Amino acid sequence: MSTGRDRTVGFAVVTAAYLAAGLVAWAVVAVARGPHPLLLTFYADLAATVVVFAASMLVANASLYDPYWSVAPAVIVVAWVWWHTGGEISAMTGRQTAVLLLVLAWSIRLTANWASSWRGLNHEDWRYVRLRERRPRGVPWWLVNLAGIQLMPTVVVFAGLLTVWPAVTVTGRSWGPLDVVAVAVTVAAVLLEATADRQLHRFTRDPANRGGVIDRGLWRYSRHPNYLGEILFWWGMWLFALAAAPGWWWTVIGPVTMVLLFTFVSIPMMDERSLIRRPAYAEHMRRVPALLPRPARHR
Repeated sequence: MSTGRDRTVGFAVVTAAYLAAGLVAWAVVAVARGPHPLLLTFYADLAATVVVFAASMLVANASLYDPYWSVAPAVIVVAWVWWHTGGEISAMTGRQTAVLLLVLAWSIRLTANWASSWRGLNHEDWRYVRLRERRPRGVPWWLVNLAGIQLMPTVVVFAGLLTVWPAVTVTGRSWGPLDVVAVAVTVAAVLLEATADRQLHRFTRDPANRGGVIDRGLWRYSRHPNYLGEILFWWGMWLFALAAAPGWWWTVIGPVTMVLLFTFVSIPMMDERSLIRRPAYAEHMRRVPALLPRPARHR
């Protein structure tokens, strides 16, 4: 089977799985009308995740879940805005409009980044392959896939989305200086992540760089500038929440959870892999910080 056909079939499967997940989520919302909208959204989110999980098991590829990270938040935020405004676009406030547009920009960009690199059903993220190989004896793969690869990120992202709820549903406070700061942080985050991804793709696609370490552009000052951009995006959303409803300050658990995920899970896994595959990476780690940029250290 050709690579082009692999990708076509793979994207068709992803599309079908996500449409099914969306229908199940909608059914959950239609049936369970009692809970608070936030809790109801969470139930629907979990149900959709289980559908994607089932599809990933059916085709033996956990990477079917990968775009969920960026697709689900956009759908959820659109649904929240639609619910709060009654579907009247003209009724949207400036803050609602800004948050919605920024979430959509982030979502479309990140999803496109995934789509450009995924090669189809025969391509599974190396992290999932490693988790399968390293799982404790006696622990079934389906449990690792469901709990570690799919449900855990869904919960983490929903924690991040807690900040968006007050930003798009609490409209008593007018646009202010903190909203301007929130826009600046979020735009900078999206641009930072997009630029880092573009620089990384350009570097990895050059055969001359095979086995090398990217230490140019943003990657000269941070080992994982793309992760830094992702973390800053969720802090930007929290600033919108704070501007809309200071009483929702506790939703800071969202961006804090993101920091913990990337600091203690994603970055160590990426660094460990790079240490194995790239001889010069140990020296690179000594000179360049993991996240927050600073001028690279020289000998």
